Amino acid sequence: MVVHVVGQVVKPGVYRMAAGARVGDAVTAAGGATRTADLGAVNLARVLVDGEQIIVPKPGEVVTPPGAAGPGAGAGSATGSGRAGGSSGAGSAGGTVSLNSADLSALDTLPGVGPVLAQRILDWRTEHGRFTSVEELGEVSGIGEKLLAQLTPKVTL
Repeated sequence: MVVHVVGQVVKPGVYRMAAGARVGDAVTAAGGATRTADLGAVNLARVLVDGEQIIVPKPGEVVTPPGAAGPGAGAGSATGSGRAGGSSGAGSAGGTVSLNSADLSALDTLPGVGPVLAQRILDWRTEHGRFTSVEELGEVSGIGEKLLAQLTPKVTL
């Protein structure tokens, strides 16, 4: 798989990683974090997703995932992150959360989704790869038609 590591790392760039590699492995491949990195904002244990961007922020820096609606779209992590390392996947000002880049805490902000269901979404993404449609969210155990209808306007790819 291929990931793009940017932000507060020694050697930002595109890196080829083995299947099952973690965000921490990608940061290490990029020469490690700089002294100004906020690694607490990055879930270093999260499994990487092919094609994602890992953003390692400075302390206090807010990162918005690319593809999220609203101001600052495209300036953040594609791997799940309203925070960093593509690990937080937070939503935008418009309130949408990227299914392909959000981390557990960002998914947990969705209505009707708690930490257990958020983890199931991450597990589905790890097992099947990127979501290709919002409707695929219905394949996640615990998401029925009613919840899918509620989530559809709140999520993006």
